[in-house]
Amino acid sequence: MPRKARILLPHTPHHLVQRGHNRDSVFAEPSDYRYYLETLVEWKQALRLKLYAYCLMTNHVHLIVEPGEAAFTVGKLMRRLAGRQTRLVNTLEGRTGTLWSGRYKASPIQTDRYLLACSRYVQLNPVRAGIVSVPGEYAWSSYRLKVGGAWPEWLDEDPCYRGLGESSGERARLYRNFVEGETDAGEQALIRAALNRNQLTGDNRFVEEVEQRIGCRIELRGRGRPPKGKNKK
Repeated sequence: MPRKARILLPHTPHHLVQRGHNRDSVFAEPSDYRYYLETLVEWKQALRLKLYAYCLMTNHVHLIVEPGEAAFTVGKLMRRLAGRQTRLVNTLEGRTGTLWSGRYKASPIQTDRYLLACSRYVQLNPVRAGIVSVPGEYAWSSYRLKVGGAWPEWLDEDPCYRGLGESSGERARLYRNFVEGETDAGEQALIRAALNRNQLTGDNRFVEEVEQRIGCRIELRGRGRPPKGKNKK
């Protein structure tokens, strides 16, 4: 059965995840994380993508990026990142073969409603994993950069972050309050499910808008298998 094509949209933020093969580690040393970030910065600039958030976990990565008119640049970015990191690790460890588990996951995000929520979801990964107690303790995500005032040129301000306040200090404070405040379990479940299925992160209005843009219907599948003993319809 052919694989279902991802939905990649121009001028739209995308939540991306790529996992290590068999969920094995892809980062072992600080230099591994730094090399990945250097590649990310190099190729997001070369492909003219906007980078809004990232979190590099031991065995997977989360990115929020927005392509320009050419949506296929999302795939090119992920291939460059995967390829370079694989060559680095294979060289250092004297191994061959893949470092990553199959294809990356991609979920276009409804900007006005879910972009900040997806950013929070990404930044809280180390907290959910029990690695740190608060996101600011984790070195390999964009959180410190977004709340600490030392904003690098290569990290872009998404429109929702920019709309939080008039000054950089106000935006950083309100973003910190938002990320470290109470989260909604339903919101997290929606983001996780949309990402795992390569579907849209948004409401019905967003689905209808995207269907009009791409000229075809988007299939939204329910969770899991039908209960046993129930007739299929």
